[in-house]
Parts: sequence; C-alpha cells; structure tokens
Amino acid sequence: MTITLDSLEPALSVRQVLTLERVLAGEPEVVAGASQLDRPVRWVHVAEAADVGVMLSGGEMVLTTGVLLAGDEDKQAEYVRSLYRAEAAAFVLGLGRAFPAPPDVMRRAAERCGLPMVVLHRPFPFAELTEEVQSRLVRRKFAAVSLSEAVRTELTALITAGAPLQRLLDEVARHSACPVVVTNLAHRVLGTAGERPAVDDVLRDWERIARQAWGHHPGLSGTGGGTAGDGWIRAELGGRGERWGRIVLCGYRGDTATGRLLADRAAEALVLHRMLGGGAACSWEEQSAQSLLTDLVSGVVPARQLLPRARAAGLPVNLRTFVPLVVRDGDTGRLERLLRLLGLPGLVAELADGATAVLLSLARDQDAGALAEHFATRLRTESGTAGTVVAAADPRTVWDDVPAGLREAQHVADAVADSATALELPPVVRLRDVHLRGLIRLLRDDPHVQSFAERELDGLLREGDEGLLSVLRTYLATGRNKSRTALLHHVSRPALYRRLESIQVRLGVDLDDFEQAASVHIALLAHDAQQQ
Repeated sequence: MTITLDSLEPALSVRQVLTLERVLAGEPEVVAGASQLDRPVRWVHVAEAADVGVMLSGGEMVLTTGVLLAGDEDKQAEYVRSLYRAEAAAFVLGLGRAFPAPPDVMRRAAERCGLPMVVLHRPFPFAELTEEVQSRLVRRKFAAVSLSEAVRTELTALITAGAPLQRLLDEVARHSACPVVVTNLAHRVLGTAGERPAVDDVLRDWERIARQAWGHHPGLSGTGGGTAGDGWIRAELGGRGERWGRIVLCGYRGDTATGRLLADRAAEALVLHRMLGGGAACSWEEQSAQSLLTDLVSGVVPARQLLPRARAAGLPVNLRTFVPLVVRDGDTGRLERLLRLLGLPGLVAELADGATAVLLSLARDQDAGALAEHFATRLRTESGTAGTVVAAADPRTVWDDVPAGLREAQHVADAVADSATALELPPVVRLRDVHLRGLIRLLRDDPHVQSFAERELDGLLREGDEGLLSVLRTYLATGRNKSRTALLHHVSRPALYRRLESIQVRLGVDLDDFEQAASVHIALLAHDAQQQ
C-alpha cells in the first residue's frame, strides 16, 4: 500500500479551480458538462493542437485560445473528442482571439461527451492560471505526503507501545475528523471511533448502508481501497492474498485523495497490529462484544444509545427475546463455538472476576427457558465439570431492560460463586435459586451489614484463624451436619467436636441454637461476599 507523490491525486476539482480569484477575473462560464464539475484536476496544460489527447495522461484541465481550430469545424469536434479519449478533467477556451463566442460545434461535442467546457469572457493570461493551480496542487501533494508520514509514525509508535485496537482507531478518527468503522467481510462491526453521536448515526442502519455502498459495486470489491460517495472511503484489511476485513472512513469531508491515503495508512497499521499481536480477526470481534456488553452491564451509557452498536455487531434486535446469561469459569472461545453449534444468535464477552457474559437473541416464538437450559446442559457436558455455573435473568423482550437483566444474572453468578452447594444447583441458576445468599450479595456493601458481620465474627477474625472459619463455613452450609463436615475436612468426629467447641467459645454463641446459628451464618455469608 505504498503511496508515492505521483500516485496522489490532486485535491482540486474543476469547480474549485473556477472559484479561484485569478480565474474569476477572466469571467468564466460553464457552457457544457456542468454536471461533471466535481472531477479532480491533476494538472493544468496549455495545448492548441487538434490531436491534444496524445500529450495527456488523464485528469488535466486543458487551456486553449483555439487559434489552430478557427474555421475548421472538423478539427474543433476532433479536439473535444481527443480530450474525452484522454480522460481530461475539463477544457477552458479563452474567447476573443479566435472565437468571439463559444463555438457551437465544440459545445455540442463536449455536452455529448460529458466533458466540462468553460469559456473566459475577458482576456486572461494563461500563465497566471497555470501558476496558481500548479502551485496549489504541488503544495497539497507535499502536504498529503507529510500527513501520510505523520500518520504512519504515530500509528507505528502506538503499535510498538502495545496500544489496543481502540487507541489506533481513535488516532485515525482524530486525523480524519469523521466516524471510523472496522468490519469483517460480512459487514459485522469489529470496532468504531469518532464522536459518539456521529458514530451512532452511522451504525443505526449499518448493514443496509454497508451492503448498499459496497455489496453491488464490482469496482469497489477488489483488494484495494475505494469510495462510495458522500465521503465514504474504505481500505481492505488482509495479507498474503487473503482479505479478512476493511476499515471505513464514514463521511470524510476532506478531498478524496487524502481520505484514501488516511484509510490506507490506517489499514497498514491494523494489519501490522494484528500480525504483531498474534491474534486473528475474531479477537477483534471479542473486543467489540466485550466493549458492548461491559457498557450494557455498567449502565453508564443508556441502552437505547447502545442499540446501533448491537445491531452493527451482528446481534438481531428487532422483535426478539433477549436472554442475559453469566457463566462462571467459562471459556469465551468454547462459549462462542457452542452458540454456533446450537444455532443461537448471541454475543459473548469476558467480564471481571472470571465471569463471562452471554446475551442470547431469540425469536419471539422460541422457548427461551428451554433453550437456555439446553445451552447450559451442553456446556457442562463439553466442559467436563458439573460445577460450571450458568446464571440467568428472566428473558427480556424490550432492549432497554437488557442492562438490568445482565446485572441480575451477574448478581446470581456472584451469589453462588465458591458455594459449597454448587453441585446441587440446576443447569441454569436464577434469582429464586440463590435465596439468602443472593440477598446478602445485594447488601454486601451496606455499612450496617459490614458492621454486623465484623461484630458477629470478631472472635475468629481477630485471631485470623482461617482453618476454624473454613470449618464453620462448611458446618453451616451443610445444615449443621457434623458427619458430612468431618468427612469434607478429613477429620474424625471427636476432632471436629473440639473445633466446633473452640469456635463457639471464641464467638460466644451456641451453634445448637437455631437463631444464634442463623445469625452467625448470615454474618459469614456477608463476610465472604465482601471478600469477593
């Protein structure tokens, strides 16, 4: 993707050239091809010969007085056709010396070809026009090269420093001043950057826009970059003959050449980032899902604002039933493979503390409860452990309720974490299954609950005797079953009795009394919840 000075298109259109102060002094008038004034002007060339096309390479604005064309309509028509064949940007005819008025033959030929024809009504030194335009083109070309090197240097520095994908995209968005989107080949959004409202506007109907912009344009489907009008510029991501994604500048307002340059430089950096990271494109999909689900769980961003991101990430959102799940000790890759195997649309993202969020999106006529249980059962079977915890909230049919559902599922998963009764839990654990443990988890940050736990367990906590705390925890969790507690701790019954007696003395309680035992149990649950 190396870009040289010669390969950069100029940043001036025919329309822009005609608005230059020096050009306006010649009183320019467009007499043909007015719909093509946005053609880029690569160079300005003065030519009088009828076969002018042999001297051009495309994109030139040609200036002529027509002195060699006067009186010969065939030459006039051939002059225009020659310019058209050479893909000239436009031609400017100075009136007065050879033609007092625009010649009809040239005007009609230019209109048929769609070639802009401009006449100057006042005498105008062509040298001034060429000097003005050439200097502007050269300045812009060198500015583009400087920008190219600056962007490359900054992105390379970020990659060397181990910056994440998002940091690179933010830098590209800063330079382009427009939303930046990275997608896979199926148009699924893997990352975005730019001002949030502008990004959301782009993502709101992303799949339709993306397919309309590139899905039916063969000229834009190759391995190089392309544009789709209105400043939409893309560059392909890939290497070794294989494409795996694209980066898109959405609504870039600068000149097209600079936009393509930025997109290409960004693409180079993203490919390098992937290669050095040793990851695959799917890792970017995981990052995208993680960012989305983390924002949903936190509630910092309103769910309504996250809807475009969810849709663009490939999650069906229209007339769906959403099932929020949180899996303890679940491998992200295994969960994604299982979703694909079962044909369940959803997003998977790793949260904190070994938890993984799974958001299922089901059709309204599907049995959400049965599918969630089937998913959990298959997960336990494939993981080879019955202790895998799959926590779920009740299904949501409104997107705005999804964040609360994810937080509820996370709360349930936290409530049964490290629980001695994990093996006895159903395949899918819900709020009704966690009972008192769930309530304590909800209240664990309450100062009154913290003081209660400290006060009730002071005799053990002050000594820091984790061994006795472990025995107490098992004894209460098993319903004060001495035989099972002794078995689980690999001690004899008499040894257990001595430890229980020591616990009672230190706490000043009678564990045979239900109310006192219940109070200690609640305090211990609160203490454990505060440590997690």
